[in-house]
Amino acid sequence: MAFNTGLSGLRAASVDLDVTGNNIANASTVGFKSSKVQFGDLYASGFLSAGTNPIGDGVRVQDVKQSFGQGNISFTDNGLDMAISGDGFFILNNGGEIRYSRAGQFGIDKEGYVVNNQNMRVQGYTADDDGNLSGIRGDLQIETDNLAPRRTTNLQTDLNLDSRESVLERRIRDFDPIELGQLQGASFTFGYSDGTSPYTVPPIDASASASDAAIAINAAPGVTATATTTALMDAALTDGFVSGAGGGFRFEISVDGSAPIPLNLDTAASLEDVAAAINDTSNNAISASVVDHDDDTSTAPRLRVIHSGGEPLDIAWGSEPVGTPPSNTQQGVSEVFVTTDRNVDQVTTDSGSNAFEVAFNATPFTVTNEFNPIDQRTYNHATSTTIFDSLGNSHELTQFYVKEPSPGNGVGQSQWSIYLQIDGELVGGTDQTPYTALFDQDGQLESINGDPNGELIITDWVPKDPSGDPNGADGPPANPGDVVSPIPEPATSSAFVVNLANTTQYGAAFGVNDQQQNGYTTGRLSGLDVSDQGVIFARYTNGQSKSLGQVALAAFNNTDGLSPVGDTTWVETFESGQPVIGAPDTGTLGSIKASSVEDSNVDLSAELVNLIIAQRNYQANAKTIETSDAVTQTIINLR
Repeated sequence: MAFNTGLSGLRAASVDLDVTGNNIANASTVGFKSSKVQFGDLYASGFLSAGTNPIGDGVRVQDVKQSFGQGNISFTDNGLDMAISGDGFFILNNGGEIRYSRAGQFGIDKEGYVVNNQNMRVQGYTADDDGNLSGIRGDLQIETDNLAPRRTTNLQTDLNLDSRESVLERRIRDFDPIELGQLQGASFTFGYSDGTSPYTVPPIDASASASDAAIAINAAPGVTATATTTALMDAALTDGFVSGAGGGFRFEISVDGSAPIPLNLDTAASLEDVAAAINDTSNNAISASVVDHDDDTSTAPRLRVIHSGGEPLDIAWGSEPVGTPPSNTQQGVSEVFVTTDRNVDQVTTDSGSNAFEVAFNATPFTVTNEFNPIDQRTYNHATSTTIFDSLGNSHELTQFYVKEPSPGNGVGQSQWSIYLQIDGELVGGTDQTPYTALFDQDGQLESINGDPNGELIITDWVPKDPSGDPNGADGPPANPGDVVSPIPEPATSSAFVVNLANTTQYGAAFGVNDQQQNGYTTGRLSGLDVSDQGVIFARYTNGQSKSLGQVALAAFNNTDGLSPVGDTTWVETFESGQPVIGAPDTGTLGSIKASSVEDSNVDLSAELVNLIIAQRNYQANAKTIETSDAVTQTIINLR
C-alpha cells in the first residue's frame, strides 16, 4: 500500500513540476495564461465497505486549471498590435478552423489580410467602399489601393458678417440737364423705396432762376440739384470779328439784369484774349473758354460763357462806340442738373410740365463703386476654400459678401449680396445677379433668395485647367432644375450645394467659425490606426481616413472549458459552450488597446516558490517509497 501511495505522490509532484516549468517557460509569451495543478486524495471504498477508519490510497491530479486573469499591457511600435483590456478573445481563422487567442501580435500578409505570426487570419466586421461597417463577419483585409477622388457636393460655411460695415456701392440716377423753362410753373413729388414719406417740391415760380429751381429741388431727401447758365456765341463772334474791330471791340456781360461787369479789352485781338479778360474778373461764378463748334453755318471756334450758379446771363458785343448799345445780343440758356440716390423710386408731376417725370423714367441707375472681385474696396468680406472636381483636381472657391441698404424702412432687417467665384470666374449666376441674404433683427439668417434653409445650389460650374479650358471632369447637369439638396450619391455632375444656414450678422468682427466640404483628391495609404472599439482606420496622403473593418471578439460562458491547442490559442469545447461574438467595448466584451500587447499573466516569483514546493513534495514521496522498501526488506530478511 505504501509503495502505491508514494508512487501516486511522485506522479502528482511530477505533474506539478511540469506545469510550473511550463509556466516559467512562458513567462514572456504574449497572451499566455498560467496554469495550476489541482489535486485530490484517493480512498479505496466499495458499497457498504468504507469502514470507520479508512486509509488513503494516495493522490491524483484532478485538473490542470488555467488562470484567465488579465495580464499587463505593454506598448509596442506596431500599429496593428492589439491588446484586450477586459473579457474576450480574438477570433482567428486557421485554414477553416476557428481558434481563439489573447495574443494580439498582428501584421499584414501578401494578400492584405490581417494575420498573427502563425498566418492565422483575424476575423471581424468588414466595411463597404464608403467605410460603413456592414455587420458581416469575415477575414479582415487591408486595401492598399489608392483612395479614389471624391467630387465636392456640399460645402458648409459658418461665419459672422459684421453688421457695423457700411454700404460700399452707390446707385444714382444722373439726369440729362433740364432747361429752366420746363421746370418753371411745375411741382414735383418724390417717392421713396425705403419707406421715407413722399416729398413735394413747391411749385417753381415762372420767373424763378435756375438757381432758385435747383435750391427748391435740392431740399428733397436723396436728391441733389445744381444749376448753370451757358451762353454760346453765334457765328457772328469769331476771331475775325474781334481782330477786325481793332481797339473798338466791345463785349458786355450782365448777371440777372445788373450793370455790365467791367472787362479790360483794350488789347483784345482774338477770342482767346476775350476769354482771358472774362476769366480775370472778380466774379468767380463766371468763366469763359473758346470751343470748336460745327453747325450748318460755320465751323469757326466760338466763345462760351458759363455762370456756374445758374443766374440769368445777358451777353452783348459789337464795334459801336461807347454809349451806343452793342449791335449783337444773346441770352444764356439756364439748365438744372439733378441726381437722385437709390431710395428715390418715382417722380410724379403735380402741375405744369412733365419733363422731370419723363426724364426720371427714362434714366437708369448709374452704379459707382460697383462690385469687382479684383478690387477689395468694392466688397466688405471674402473667404476662400478648396473644392474638388470629379477627377480630384483642386479649385479655389471664393465667397464675397457685399452689404446692401436695408430693405423697406431699414427696421428689423438687413441685407447682403453674395457672389461666388471659382478660379477667377463668377458662378451661380452671380456674374449677372448676386444672391440676396436677409437677416432679422437678432442677426439670424432669415433666407437666401427666399430659401429659409440658407442653401445655394450651384449648377453652372465648368471645371477648367490652369489655361482656362475644360479639364475633362464632369460639368453642369443637363437639367439644372432637377438638382436637389442634398445631392444624391453617386453624383453625376459638377453641381454642389453651399450651406450658409448658420451664418450670422452680429456687431462683431468678420470671422469664419467653420468651413467644411466633402470632396478630396486621390490619396495613397500612409498608415493605419485602431480605435478602442477595434475599428481599423486607414490614413491617406490626402488627409482622409476611412474605416476598413472592425475586430470582432468572442466570450464564453465557461472560459475554463476552452481547450488549449498551442500557439497561445484555444478551441471551443462542449464544456466551454458556444461563443458570444460582438464588437469590442460592447456588452461584457473588453476594449482594444492599439499598439499594445497583453503580457503573460505568469507571476514568476510565485512560480519559483511553487517549484521549490513541488521539488520538496517529490523528495518527500520518494522518501515514503524508500522507507517502505526498508520495512519490506526487513521482513524478507526474517528467517
